[in-house]
Order: sequence, then structure tokens, then C-alpha cells
Amino acid sequence: MRDFQIPGRSMVVARHGMAATSHPLATLGAIDILRQGGNAMDAAIAACAIHSAVEPGSTGIGGDCFALYCPGGHGTPIAYNGSGRTPAAASVEWYRERGFAEIPRQSPHAVTVPGAVEAWARLLADHGRLSLEQVLRPAVTYAREGYAVAPRMAFDWARQRDLLMADPASRRIFLPGDVPPGAGDVHVQTELADTLEGIGRHGPAHFYRGAVAEDMVRTLRAGGGLHTMEDFATAAGEYVTPVQSRYRGHDLFECPPNGQGIIAQIILNILEGLPVGEDVLSVERLHLLTEATRLGYGVRDAVVADPALSEVPVDWMLSEQLAGRLRASIDPARAMPAPPVQQPEHKDTVYITVVDKDRNAVSFINSIFHAFGSGMTAPRSGVLFHNRGQSFVVEPGHPNCIGPAKRPMHTIIPAMLMKDGRIELSFGVMGGHYQAMGHAYFLSAVLDHGLDIQSALDLPRLFPLPGRDVVEIERPFPAATRDGLRALGHTLVPASIPLGGGQAVRVDWATGTLWGASDHRKDGMAMGY
Repeated sequence: MRDFQIPGRSMVVARHGMAATSHPLATLGAIDILRQGGNAMDAAIAACAIHSAVEPGSTGIGGDCFALYCPGGHGTPIAYNGSGRTPAAASVEWYRERGFAEIPRQSPHAVTVPGAVEAWARLLADHGRLSLEQVLRPAVTYAREGYAVAPRMAFDWARQRDLLMADPASRRIFLPGDVPPGAGDVHVQTELADTLEGIGRHGPAHFYRGAVAEDMVRTLRAGGGLHTMEDFATAAGEYVTPVQSRYRGHDLFECPPNGQGIIAQIILNILEGLPVGEDVLSVERLHLLTEATRLGYGVRDAVVADPALSEVPVDWMLSEQLAGRLRASIDPARAMPAPPVQQPEHKDTVYITVVDKDRNAVSFINSIFHAFGSGMTAPRSGVLFHNRGQSFVVEPGHPNCIGPAKRPMHTIIPAMLMKDGRIELSFGVMGGHYQAMGHAYFLSAVLDHGLDIQSALDLPRLFPLPGRDVVEIERPFPAATRDGLRALGHTLVPASIPLGGGQAVRVDWATGTLWGASDHRKDGMAMGY
């Protein structure tokens, strides 16, 4: 329980339903859906669609999603991979012949076919109670009638002005008067409203075929992209088997590769055999977490890829053999150099978790990767494209090398923690590459140090940037902690923006109550009834 004399948030506690998102309107929308008779899946997708309208820099129908669903809160969660693929013509030879050493952010080559809409429709049809039109209706209203821009969204928006100015449709839609909307300004997205309304009435075919797909393909090809109508028409996600690991007597479930959830499990496997101490913010603990993260991300950048087209050694990645070898390489008195891999930096995503009265639980994440993604918008449909293709490498033979109809290594990862076959936590941490460390950091605080879920989300964060010998660190860490980390050889740099965000819902089976928490780094909140 938090100290009520110190600024902070209380956990939200309720009996019948709980939702936690990174925007108040999305959380309210989820609760409204639950109170109207929808279940957790209906509520999560409604909240995500609302995010697309009111938090356009973080997510949208031009992005991808992953989900975990636990019906009734018992048994092995169901996992869905809603990440999109490259065009069929996207061979690595094509890129190398044209001198690409990496995939540029504001280019069609960073745009894989968006997977979110197909995933929403499939999950809703299989596990929801309400129609797609009912679930999308609140988002249509916000996009068409306008919404007031929230403070964190305004902060992120202002940082992307140059990106948005470079694309005519993005400039028109997202920079009215060539100025990023400020907190409290009212913003509308008429084209998005029309597209969402069409998806609600006609299903995902409205997005992947016909006029909307033509608008997207025309926009991407005009910039030199390889996308075709066939690439969009054949887009489909898939149900996958979640990866499972143990930590402190609990079962952690993550979506499997091409996502990086397995890296959170590697980090925790390393920590399982290390002394974590009593102080959650001790220099010793932070050092061990940082080193375990460096090692885990080194594995990620070597082998995580699309398992349909590359061999991803999941069993080896989760083995004690690997964890023990990595653990033994940590020097408790000295920082190690970073593995020499450079990935694009963070980050934008929304994470949503909902648990309903029947204890159906959804852990749901939807992303356009960087803030405002690629910065490219299809002008007639209002679809803002993500830039997830930047995660590919242009290196023949590498598991994550760009190739035809291939999914990139993905950073977005929903998670669930189970105890004795019942769900205990549905949670996620946003922040691009930070997410795998974020999961480990959060769970260790809860399971090793007994923090409640809100206090665990409130902790200051640090992150060793993949491929770089620097550690981003948030301002709240005291000077003594910074000095202690520097003394161990860590090079610290101030985090330019908050490291991610996060939400969590805890199920208390003994009392029949639900506990919700939402990260102060975002505009959002938890709400229950």
C-alpha cells in the first residue's frame, strides 16, 4: 500500500469489471462497453479503436497488434499475432541493389501491411459478444465530432512536427494551421471516422479490399513502395501458442516470436539465480537488471524473427543452460560492453487490459512503433501508417533480414501472470524496445519486493539502449544511485522522454475483487465498477 503523504496514485478496486488504458476516454469507453453487456474482448477492442482517434500518435488502424486472452481467468491463455507482413516483392536483393543499408523511417519500405483491423475483427468474432459496428461506434464519434487533446499526447505531438510537415496528408490532418494541437485543443479526423464506420458496417474487407485499400496502395506506391492490392487482400494474423516460463513460483505467459516477449522471460530466468536484495532501487539490483537486460537483448537481436521464415530456437532461449551461461557472465562489480547491434530507438504504442465480471481477461497491445509511425497518411482514408519495417535488417542470412511476405521482429508484448492455473496479473509496459526490460522490472518489483502494482509502475526507470554503451535514466533517481551506477562503469544519459508507460489488473480470487493500476507517464487511468 502506498504512503498517502507522498504524491502518487491509489490503485483502483472494484468487483464487476476493470479496465486500464493510457487515455481516460479509452478507459471510460471500455467500462461503458462492459456495462452495456459486452465482455472483456469487446471492451479492449473498443478502447483500442478510441485510442486510434484520440491518441493518434500512439496507435491506429495503420498499425499492428498482439493479444492474450484468458477465458474465465483459468487455463493457458490464447495468443493472437496481429502483426503484418512485407509486400511479396520485398526481397533483400531489391533493397541492396538500391543501396539500402537500413530501412528509412518515413518511407513506404518501413510499412508492412497493417495487421490491426484483421486482428480486431477476428478476435471479436471468436471471443466477443457485440458486433464490430457497436464496438467501433464510440471511436467513430470521437474522430468525427472531435476530442480534446490530452497533455501527454500534446507533448508527443509537438516533437513530431517536422515529420508530419513532410507528408501532405499528415500535414493537413495532424497539423491544422501547420501547428501541432496543444493540450485542450479540439482535433477531428473526418477521414478516419468514415473508414472506421465502414469497417464497422462491412467488416475487415472494407479495409483490406476496395477503396480504402486502393487509397493505401496508391499512397505507398507513389513513394516507391512495393505494395499491391493482393498484399492487402491476403493479410491475416494467426492464433499462436504462448511461450511460458516460471518465476518465483508463478507462470509467465508471453506471445512468442516474432515478438520480444521471450526476452522478458530470458531476463527473469537470469535474475532467478541472482541475489536481488531488499531494496528495490539499490545500485546492486539495478546493475544486475541492466546487465541481464543487455544479455537478453543481445540474444534478441541475434535470433528473434518471423518463425514462419526463420528458425527461432525458443526451447534453447528459455533453457536454464542459456540462463546459467548468461548469468555467469555478469560481473557484480563492473558493467559489460553492449553487444554491437543498433536498433531504431523507441516507441509508440498503447497497452490495454480488461477483466470482466466473468473474469475473462484480455492483455492487448496495439502499435504504430514510433510516435506518429512513418508520418505517412493515406489522404482519402485517413490511415496513418506505422514504421514497423524499420526493425528489419538489410543483411542477407540474418534471421530478421527483410524478405517477401515476412513479419519483422516486434517490440510490442502483452503479458499474463498465472498462479496455480488462475490468472493473477494481466499487464503490459509500453515503450518500444524498453518493453521486455519493462516486464522484468515490473514483475521483479512485485514478486521479489512485494510492491503493489501501482507502486511497481511508479518506480523510476532506466534502460541500457540496445547496441550502445549508454543507459537512459529517468530524473527521479537520486544522485547517490547515479554515482553508484557510474562507479560500476555505466555511462548514464538522461531519458529525453519518459521510459514507456504501463497498465495492470490484478485478480484477487480470495475476495472476488479486481485491482487496477495505470502509469503516470501517460494520460491514462484505471477504472472499475
